Amino acid sequence: MFDFYFEKFNEKAPVATTDKALISKHLSLKSLKKKDILLQEGAVCKHTFFVQKGMLRAYTIDENGNEHIVQFAPEGWHIADLYSFFTEEPATLFIDAVEDSEIILIAKEDHEILLSQSHCYETFTRELITAAYVALQQRFNSSMSSSPDMCYSDFMNRYPNIANRVPQHMIASYLGLTPETLSRVRRRIAKAK
Repeated sequence: MFDFYFEKFNEKAPVATTDKALISKHLSLKSLKKKDILLQEGAVCKHTFFVQKGMLRAYTIDENGNEHIVQFAPEGWHIADLYSFFTEEPATLFIDAVEDSEIILIAKEDHEILLSQSHCYETFTRELITAAYVALQQRFNSSMSSSPDMCYSDFMNRYPNIANRVPQHMIASYLGLTPETLSRVRRRIAKAK
């Protein structure tokens, strides 16, 4: 039931059989249909989500009604509004299903129990948070110092599994571009090949 989760877990922190049993008690499964909303902006994020199948996204909506995608999460990725999850303040993000999805939920209370009872879970969590911070810094640096063409090329090279599964307007939103600008970028790149 949680084999894929523990396969990904082992990539960050080796997990013993006894820890697997303990951790499994604190996990729950959920199936989602495309467009199902897991987290509303303004609600407190009480779970982190691991994608077993499908894809989720985290996004915000500005005062003009425009979506700004912060993260995509395909199979094997975690996603949450970490600010809300750790501070128990209202979420600043929405999280929904881009595709029909199967996810594992870890409630805040269960997360805290596992941190105190499982050294490998603590190591795993530290590795996840470190990776999230590094990815955020790389994305910030890229968006601040690269042209739209470079940002798009970088996205396509880093995340081909995502790029081939989401509509272009979502990629534009993630990159901070309008769909029209992304179309021009794609034409320029195609002509240059």
